[in-house]
Amino acid sequence: MSSVVKKFGILTSGGDAPGLNSAIRAVCRTAIIQYGMEPVGVKNGYRGMVEDKCVPLGADDISGILTHGGTILGTSRDKPFKNPERNPETGLFPVEAIKETYKKHKMDALVCIGGNGTNTTASLLAAEGLNIIGLPKTIDNDIVKTDITFGFHTALDVATEAIDRIHTTAHSHSRIMVIEVMGHKAGWLALYSGIAGGADVILLPEIPYDIDSIAQCVMKRRDAGKEFSIVVVAEGALSRDESLLPKKELKKRRKMMPYSIAYRVAHELEEATGLVSRVTVLGYLQRGGTPSSQDRVLSTQFGVAAAHFLAQEKFGNLVAMQNNDIVPVPLSEIAGKVKNIPVKPEYSMITAGRGLGTCFGD
Repeated sequence: MSSVVKKFGILTSGGDAPGLNSAIRAVCRTAIIQYGMEPVGVKNGYRGMVEDKCVPLGADDISGILTHGGTILGTSRDKPFKNPERNPETGLFPVEAIKETYKKHKMDALVCIGGNGTNTTASLLAAEGLNIIGLPKTIDNDIVKTDITFGFHTALDVATEAIDRIHTTAHSHSRIMVIEVMGHKAGWLALYSGIAGGADVILLPEIPYDIDSIAQCVMKRRDAGKEFSIVVVAEGALSRDESLLPKKELKKRRKMMPYSIAYRVAHELEEATGLVSRVTVLGYLQRGGTPSSQDRVLSTQFGVAAAHFLAQEKFGNLVAMQNNDIVPVPLSEIAGKVKNIPVKPEYSMITAGRGLGTCFGD
């Protein structure tokens, strides 16, 4: 099949996540096989566009990467539209440099794979006149207007297995075990892994917690003969008092904390209950390693669709999943937004947790 797009760039930006390589493979293979396009790999996200770090991507370069974690292209968190500085050697600002790289390599389009920050930048580049296609990658599952993002399922599996393993230690030592998972602005990973792992308490950014409410839950279990409790905490969980603070003040206080939120919750619980608490912060374990079969399939679906979007000139769109269908969503509609867990009473996962007796700290 013929296509107006003959050559395109592809980059991965933001935090790494399982499924990035399978997405790269799917975009490039489909583009090469179906349309005879020429992919150009951009190293280290938007930084690579600014610094002109581009390499050809042929069939051999993407062979065998389906099961690999990380990204063969590398990544960075550079945001070219934020606090831009002119390069003293080239005299160009970052966005100007990106346009020069785009033009130099005769790109007809650019595929940007990443989370909220990546796709917000992608939207701004589209507004600057570049032909952009976005793909939704993040273990946080917090991109609006797509039901799911790739990377989430693998992180969920890792977090759930960790909770399962910690359960045995908690039971053996009769302790409160506080497990911190990723999720700075949205608590999807904490909610799903907490339910899957049978957590007694789940703390989310969307539901500010009261430490006394958690302590009452823990002591109620103790009185019922349950000698241990499992507390799953999203890294962005916050207390009721914190929820009343202006955004800048909250951010300032969090930066001043000498430890992550799980340690604070554990300390508060020890003081409130007199019971021994221990902390496990899963951290980067959730983002690394081999992608699950579900994430391989999902990222492949997104990647294949992205190649078709290129050929169909559906520029300025995110490849999204809605009701099990792949659809284009304008990048302008997702830029700068976060998909939070609905806190309405009828939301099924929250209802399920409450039905099981799970404490959400409220």
